[in-house]
Amino acid sequence: MNQPKILVIDDDMDLVESIRITLEANNYEVYNARNGEEGLKLVKEINPDLIILDVMMGTITEGFQVSQKLRSPDPQSEYRAYSRIPILMLTGISQKMHMKFSPETDRDYMPVDEFVEKPIRFEALLEKVKKLLPKG
Repeated sequence: MNQPKILVIDDDMDLVESIRITLEANNYEVYNARNGEEGLKLVKEINPDLIILDVMMGTITEGFQVSQKLRSPDPQSEYRAYSRIPILMLTGISQKMHMKFSPETDRDYMPVDEFVEKPIRFEALLEKVKKLLPKG
């Protein structure tokens, strides 16, 4: 049986390693990218089953920009074939910027499926990963 592929796009390598350990212990194959550009390139290379995406990397909105590219409604978008990959967004922005996000109310400018607040509780992360991945 193939392990589900999860792409983690985050510039905090300590956090990425913690996520990797948690996910691999639960039978997921994990790839990582340090920024949005690298992440978008890997999406095309590996076609992941799920993307875990940080909001703040090179800029405070880099994660939003990546999700908008992946979910672009433009039929000519180079990422059209990947637009249905579930996106789980990691965010500490509510603490730093005093903003709260919800996939239900903020889908227009943050087209993601779920959010996990930093600092991450790994049980909550696993729960959301299991919710988003298709049963195989």
